[in-house]
Amino acid sequence: MKQKDGLHGKITTASLLVTLGIVYGDIGTSPLYTFRAIIGSKDISEMLVFGGVSCIFWTLVIQTSVKYVWLTLKADNDGEGGIFSLYSLIKNHGKKIVIPTMIGAAALLADAVFTPSVSVTSAIEGLVKFDGIEQRSVVPVVIIIISLLFFFQRLGTSKVGKAFGPIMMIWLCVLFILGFNQILHYPSVLKAINPYYAYELLVHYPHGFWLLGAVFLCTTGAEALYSDLGHCGKKNIRITWIFVKICIVTNYLGQAAWLLHQGASKLDGRNPIFEIMPDWFLAPGVIIATLAAIVASQALISGSFTLINEAINLNFWQKVTVKQSSELKGQMYIPSINIILWIGCIIVILFFQTSSRMEAAYGLAITVAMLMTTYLLANFLLYILKWNKILVFGLVVIFGIIEISFFIASIVKFKDGGFFSVLIGGLLFVIMYVNYFGRKINNRYTKFVDLGKYASKIIELSNDSSVPKLATHLIYLTKANKREEIEEKIINSIFGKTPKKADIYWFFHINRTNNPYTLTYEVSELIENKVIKITLDIGFRIQPKTELYFIKIMEDMTKNNELNFKLNSFQNLLSLLKGKGNKYNDCIDFRFIVMEKYLSIDNEFSLRNGFILRTYFRLRKFSIKEEDAFGINRSNVLIEQVPLVYQPVKKLGLERKY
Repeated sequence: MKQKDGLHGKITTASLLVTLGIVYGDIGTSPLYTFRAIIGSKDISEMLVFGGVSCIFWTLVIQTSVKYVWLTLKADNDGEGGIFSLYSLIKNHGKKIVIPTMIGAAALLADAVFTPSVSVTSAIEGLVKFDGIEQRSVVPVVIIIISLLFFFQRLGTSKVGKAFGPIMMIWLCVLFILGFNQILHYPSVLKAINPYYAYELLVHYPHGFWLLGAVFLCTTGAEALYSDLGHCGKKNIRITWIFVKICIVTNYLGQAAWLLHQGASKLDGRNPIFEIMPDWFLAPGVIIATLAAIVASQALISGSFTLINEAINLNFWQKVTVKQSSELKGQMYIPSINIILWIGCIIVILFFQTSSRMEAAYGLAITVAMLMTTYLLANFLLYILKWNKILVFGLVVIFGIIEISFFIASIVKFKDGGFFSVLIGGLLFVIMYVNYFGRKINNRYTKFVDLGKYASKIIELSNDSSVPKLATHLIYLTKANKREEIEEKIINSIFGKTPKKADIYWFFHINRTNNPYTLTYEVSELIENKVIKITLDIGFRIQPKTELYFIKIMEDMTKNNELNFKLNSFQNLLSLLKGKGNKYNDCIDFRFIVMEKYLSIDNEFSLRNGFILRTYFRLRKFSIKEEDAFGINRSNVLIEQVPLVYQPVKKLGLERKY
């Protein structure tokens, strides 16, 4: 089953406009701060300005256009993009890709804390050009805007999101007109596109190499561009990028032209983008810039929700509440992540106070994410597209040199506040690492048995009139992939001290697929009308609704005469499933059994595994209950606690005293 509710395959004016609003918020607002970050407090010179423009232009060409818009968008996982979609494509082929995936995802989430802060602050700081408020702090205004943005996440963004495309369209046109107007006055700035000026800056300008940390800000939204593939489709992204690139490059050239002819030797805190605005347009310009910054922030927030939802379904994150805020694809809301991002943004704003200080720390984490994407992309090109090894190696070398250079140049940001994004990214990585490997260890110590050996005993229990019936249908959630196997703990549960009698025993196995929106099932009748195994194949972006799936499967099987319920009609079954019995028929009841493990005290651990397991079970205390995660009504579920004995204690050292 493929979910194509996005804009895949559709190339219309509306689809292109929507793509502008969804995809290009981050890259589209980068002219607000990139050039100012390059110039900083340095003396303005032709080598610095032309070199800066040249570096920006070729970064957008090589990194954004070639790597992401052309190459990475080829990694289309049933219409979906992003680092987890890329991981899902290659996880059965690539080598040692789990850790790079975790690092990349953690870095992207860390970036989601900085982007709203720096974008909104940069836009609002345009207000200081007005007389009387030059010395006023914009922090309170920024905090209010950011707080409102996060507050409205719970209400859904589908309606207001329709305005994102027109807002970005207007903003990009403003960027183009402002830049073009300056180029008309000083057309000689066009020669800055020559890569020679980039070479001159990096090699001959004092400490020029370290300016790459600021240059990198022009392409920080490229990772988000790939993540939004599922919302817009590669054709829409590729076509709109032509327009976006023309607009922002024109604006950068316009800023450069103004810098070389404005008559001062230093910027002294001024922002070129607001300086090239006519006085009469300043107020509307600040408003449009702020709206564009909000669009950029919304894109990062929504992308973070999608990223965490995928992480949950791929076992990189503990199960937390995920709410579908509308019927539109990708419109979800995760309260816990919303709070974490909001707190992170507020801390960034209060700590750094100004956008120029935020710029000094911004971008370090995303350089790491890009490096990880390059590694995963190489595996995709080799194992999925079967590209020539020499060609893939050449591309990796080119992108690797560029991104490692950006990373090294950004390392100096660590002491200026980059440590904050590293700290956030590191914490998120630890959470993903513990969840993934904790689950691996947990599963490793799950023992499976042959269900066939217990067939006669199950039939005997089901027909034993001396044992009270627990439910008509007893459904166990199982991790057993093989048709004939079942967990030993489930057998122990059925034949425990209080045997669980039922008319039909169901074993429900949920199999996460590499495709995002698969939703199919298979039925294996292991014992006729007595023991049935269901294997549900479900995409990694779908939130399970297990109870509804079970009812639908029963309906399908009854229609096909695969189940014998001794009922008069199919409609009668439906009424009974919905709990509407009558005086001739008792309500057909069903009960889910969910087995929850806890860490037994009867364990000895190595240092690594002890840390992973203890932290894993502590993190589970913050996750939602298993029945909620699987989509089961609490009235229809029985939770059983099972101890995990990883490595039994061998020597107690206990002696009897005589």
